[in-house]
Amino acid sequence: MPGFVLLVKKRDDGDPAIRLGITVTKKVGNAVVRNRMKRRFRALGRDLLATQGIAGADHILIGRAGGIERDYAVLRDEFGAALKKLSK
Repeated sequence: MPGFVLLVKKRDDGDPAIRLGITVTKKVGNAVVRNRMKRRFRALGRDLLATQGIAGADHILIGRAGGIERDYAVLRDEFGAALKKLSK
């Protein structure tokens, strides 16, 4: 099970911008843990959304409890696979 849930919602407003939203609940951990997870998600967005994101859509990453222990490379692969699956 990946350390996140990815939701993608088309805006249909004519703007081709790719936007990223991040949410991590208190169930994941304290503020330090949640902020570290949000920083990792922002880095994932910078790495992959420009090339694999869906234009004109909002991408929402919801952090899960197992995500903070995952290696960044594993998270990157999972995020890339999720974006490929959604782009079909």
